[in-house]
Amino acid sequence: MMWKKIGRLFVIKTRFEACLIIYALGVGAMARGMAYLEQYPGIGGKLLLVACSGSVFLAGAKIFDCLRYEQAARAAAATHSPT
Repeated sequence: MMWKKIGRLFVIKTRFEACLIIYALGVGAMARGMAYLEQYPGIGGKLLLVACSGSVFLAGAKIFDCLRYEQAARAAAATHSPT
């Protein structure tokens, strides 16, 4: 029972929580991208910076899609459940 309570802390339930996680991913990715700019000056560092920011866009889109899918599945299960 205690593990279920702890496990619920790691489940994204709302769009607000998703936005907070995407923001944290973005901050970390930009910090990593800036480090790449210092390590690899020139076009290589800039390409790695763009790759870091692009990965956040892809991850954010996937998080929002999964969240929408899970909410739709819960709504469908609620309407089809025999009560």
